[in-house]
Amino acid sequence: MSLAPQHAIIHNNVTEALKKGFEKNWYILGEDLKTFETDYARFTNVRHCLGVGNGYDALSISLQACNVRAGDEVIVPAHTYVATWLAVSKCGAVIVPVEPDPSSMLINVERIEEKITAKTKVILPVHLYGHPCDMTKIQGIASRHSATIIEDNAQAHGAKWNERRTGSFGAINATSFYPTKNLGALGDGGAITTDSDEIADFVRQYRNYGFERKNYCEVEGINSRLDELQASVLSIKLKCLDQWNHERRELADQYIKRLYSVGDIQLPLPRKEALPVYHLFVIRSTKRDMLKAYLDSCQIDTMVHYPLPPHLQKPYASLNLQRGSLPLTEDIAHTCLSLPLWPGMTTSQIDRVCDCIVRFFSR
Repeated sequence: MSLAPQHAIIHNNVTEALKKGFEKNWYILGEDLKTFETDYARFTNVRHCLGVGNGYDALSISLQACNVRAGDEVIVPAHTYVATWLAVSKCGAVIVPVEPDPSSMLINVERIEEKITAKTKVILPVHLYGHPCDMTKIQGIASRHSATIIEDNAQAHGAKWNERRTGSFGAINATSFYPTKNLGALGDGGAITTDSDEIADFVRQYRNYGFERKNYCEVEGINSRLDELQASVLSIKLKCLDQWNHERRELADQYIKRLYSVGDIQLPLPRKEALPVYHLFVIRSTKRDMLKAYLDSCQIDTMVHYPLPPHLQKPYASLNLQRGSLPLTEDIAHTCLSLPLWPGMTTSQIDRVCDCIVRFFSR
């Protein structure tokens, strides 16, 4: 991925904002953060946005805000970045994985209800790769079983399900502004979105040592705050986000047209209710490793997201989810490949990637 085309557009504005921020000598919980929080809440169409230190903290704090405790069960996608699982296990809750839908690679909503028990407290869908989950069905399931929804929106800034932004469906929702995200900071950063005044008040205190006023704790909080300099950069980038996401969709459409029916490639085809933002363009092929090696030889960078599923990571050996226990998740890990895609990428660059892939499957 190259950030250069995006950064070239905003270079002057960002450097000016950083200069002003440097000279203000106020770097934590100031006006730039308030401005960004207001703007991002408006963008997401929620009442509150609270900036925090990173996406993992956003998930952890969201679970705390929903009073998730040891023994509570949290339904999560089996196929996701491990941070989703880490936040759940860290608070002592029981991870209940659900296999993905084979076409979207998102949590299979048809399999959620069979995993619900009397101990289910939260359903935590992940809008993976910039594709929104079926929030209509997830909301219906949560309502029937009195479960709370927390969205992991780290890879889907600006995506929509049925014309509604992701990050606005849950009681509380977490996101990340890691530099490579659709809305990325110049370092780590994250945020929480919610319509609840009560939840917003809790997060506002919890992220800042539990203070309601300086040096007086109301709750046993932590230190996780989005700083002023990152907030100022994110405010500038936010103004460009819809355009950058539009470019991502156009590039994805080019890939889909060129690679449709090529070899055994499975493409991330959009659903009619969804407006994806293609944080990543992930294809699947049984020849993944050979294809990746061939593209490497063509000086085309690709990545595997994610080569080892969470249930096979060492911290989760105690769950006794042996290899083969989540077969579709494991198959995706063995077959998925992320092709280059970023705002500012040209049609000729897309064509070059596609030409090389077609040549590989024609050999």
